[in-house]
Amino acid sequence: MELVPSKFFITHSSAVSPTSDLNAFDKALINAGIGEQNLVSVSSVIPIGAVRIEPCGMSMGAVTHCVLAQMRGTEGETIAAGIAYAYRKDGKGGYVAEGHIHGSGESLKEILACKMKEMSDIRGVEFNEVNFAIEELKIPMDNYGCCVSALVFAEYR
Repeated sequence: MELVPSKFFITHSSAVSPTSDLNAFDKALINAGIGEQNLVSVSSVIPIGAVRIEPCGMSMGAVTHCVLAQMRGTEGETIAAGIAYAYRKDGKGGYVAEGHIHGSGESLKEILACKMKEMSDIRGVEFNEVNFAIEELKIPMDNYGCCVSALVFAEYR
């Protein structure tokens, strides 16, 4: 059986919890609209013909493939998680890079841009405009925090 995604959406969020970084992660996923799915992390290829759609509801417990970036931290830290994605100029699909840092969203954007450039160079192809979805969080005192960003595959052909 071959699963080839035909639609995807982008989502990102952050959250804090006084209890644990796991609870902050759970809240961030819920805030991003993907907290009721069984997430399966996949690598970085957008298939030929796959189109971006608006975030959509999915069945509770659905096995859901996504390129997921997450960063967890604790009080006083600034954290960021994000993805970058672009289609190839030749129309043959696209690619996604994910990243996470203890630092700013702007710093992460620079890192993701470098990752996308190398992905382009390795393949010897040019990309159309690179798009970013980055979440940054300054974690308040007495809390844990988490940022998530994801490209979520929503339909298959």
